[in-house]
Amino acid sequence: MKTILTPVDFSALSASVIKAAAALTQSVKGRLVLLHVVQPPVITSEYGAVMANLQEIVAISEKTAARQLARVERRLKAGGVKTSSILLTGGPIPHIIEQAAKLRASYIVMGSHGRSALFDLLAGSTTTGVIKKAPCPVVIVPPPRKKK
Repeated sequence: MKTILTPVDFSALSASVIKAAAALTQSVKGRLVLLHVVQPPVITSEYGAVMANLQEIVAISEKTAARQLARVERRLKAGGVKTSSILLTGGPIPHIIEQAAKLRASYIVMGSHGRSALFDLLAGSTTTGVIKKAPCPVVIVPPPRKKK
């Protein structure tokens, strides 16, 4: 059975990514695995109070993401899509690559926020990082076109 790994960040683009991944999953009679990676906040100061709240911030993010994943998973299953989900914490690129290999994914379906090449150069891009290291083909869902 083909496995479609779909990393989601719950941005506005996620609905389009999930829709495309579900269509691909059904067309290959496969299973869809949703993946969300909670990124701990980056601490750029030496304030101890911020560090004390870090675990609480991550825990709240994990609970919120778990509810969102469960809601999407229920909706997909109701539509006849074989679906499961994974929630991890850490850096998105290594986790996506690791899960694709572990699941022996046939495809990774993910979105691109359509930022500029300069942004990607300075800040990096999860999509670009995954494309460079993916153990399988990566299907990119572009952002919706802006109305003129």
